[in-house]
Amino acid sequence: MSISLKGDQPFENIPSVKAKALKINLNSHIYGTFAEIGAGQEVARHFFRSGGASGTIAKTMSAYDKAFSDAIYGEEPDHEYVSESRLKKMLSHEVNLLETRMSRENNPDKMFFTYANTVATIDFAKKYKGHGWMGIKFQTNSKDDFSQIHIHVRFHNFEAKSQQETLGLMGLNLIYGAYYKHDKPKKLLKYLYDHIDSEAIEIDTINFSGPLFKNVDNRVMSMELIKNGMTEAVMFGPDGNNILPARVLYKKNILAIRGRFRPVTKVNEDMINESIEIISHQEDYVKEDHLTVFEITLSNLKTSNGNINELDFIHRATLLCSLGQTVMITNFKEYYRLAEYFSNYTQEKIVLTMGVNNLIEVFDEKYYNHLKGGILEAFGKLFFKNLKVFLYPMKDSKDGKIINSNNLQVDTKIKNLYKFFKFNNKIIDIFSFNEKLLDIYSEKVLSMIQNNEKGWEDSIPDAVTKLIKEKKLFGYKRS
Repeated sequence: MSISLKGDQPFENIPSVKAKALKINLNSHIYGTFAEIGAGQEVARHFFRSGGASGTIAKTMSAYDKAFSDAIYGEEPDHEYVSESRLKKMLSHEVNLLETRMSRENNPDKMFFTYANTVATIDFAKKYKGHGWMGIKFQTNSKDDFSQIHIHVRFHNFEAKSQQETLGLMGLNLIYGAYYKHDKPKKLLKYLYDHIDSEAIEIDTINFSGPLFKNVDNRVMSMELIKNGMTEAVMFGPDGNNILPARVLYKKNILAIRGRFRPVTKVNEDMINESIEIISHQEDYVKEDHLTVFEITLSNLKTSNGNINELDFIHRATLLCSLGQTVMITNFKEYYRLAEYFSNYTQEKIVLTMGVNNLIEVFDEKYYNHLKGGILEAFGKLFFKNLKVFLYPMKDSKDGKIINSNNLQVDTKIKNLYKFFKFNNKIIDIFSFNEKLLDIYSEKVLSMIQNNEKGWEDSIPDAVTKLIKEKKLFGYKRS
């Protein structure tokens, strides 16, 4: 028994809040439980108010006290209760109870679900805006295994009541979307904001799993969050699953490299390896406290016509994941915005590894015309106390001269500004580079792959070469 709506509804025909809840309630096959920790019973409230909830809601509950919560769902080893781990335990526990107490023999056509959230709203002093996890574990056929959707949200409004109301609406939209838009996950994503001010709440992590979403690539869904303006940065790990940026960046020393990685080359590999080598010789170096991030901006994913080639994006992501890397997709064109984002989650050291061309662009005033303080404001955000640039050299195409921080040319007007940061050790040259790699350009490598030219394998890591050939990425054709 599969449920779907035919066609996409125009914006003006979006069902009302009551209509959505009522449509769920009046479907005699949908039956489940609500478990909401924090922010009140805001999601269940919509279903009770719309009428007909007795045929839909088996149970609603809250377990605000940690002792009660632990007694029901088990303790959290890290004592983090607003976490995906807690959400998963809540969903699994409640579904198990539902299946135990509602026999399939007596309810052969019931499509069970559990909605859960664990949330911390704004604090009394209004210094901490709040965030939370919400999710649904559900089935659209009583004989099928359960599918799941997990979402992490951040609140941007400053009143607890409005945060609660926003959470209630998004939870309702999630349940409605799970049952009536599961076959169109990208549409489902957009409909999560029905009847919600888009500035009020941010979705920075989402994961789909289970049989209904077997063809969904969560990395693509991450990219959709940025395309839709739902967040400005997303991350996924080597396994391809989306991860919460705040969790992995928290109190970490960060080494980040920006690029198109189309494909990732030995130059990128050398930049990272030599940067790690420099960092590892620092007295306070602890490997476990460091995180390396490969960052791709949304603009670097766009083709010449302004669109994003999803297959091309997946190819890049697949290669980076195969190297065991953490990947970040952002909407940050300027480096200072990336640095500012990192500083929201860590006060530890941040290193941006970049090539000479990138650094020259960083010191180009035209990129900061939109700021009242211009380049000085941007640099105040970029070169804060714990940030350094590790500079990888380039070879002059005309005379073969190696260009580094000592001889690169910047505009005369900002030469003194450049000297200030250079002589205050904010810009560190990578000297132990492999000069043979300076002739490698990813655009040329890509062209060689697509045109079936020989020799491109020499320019990229062995693991990447193997994967390109096995999966026929970037238009590779076996010769």
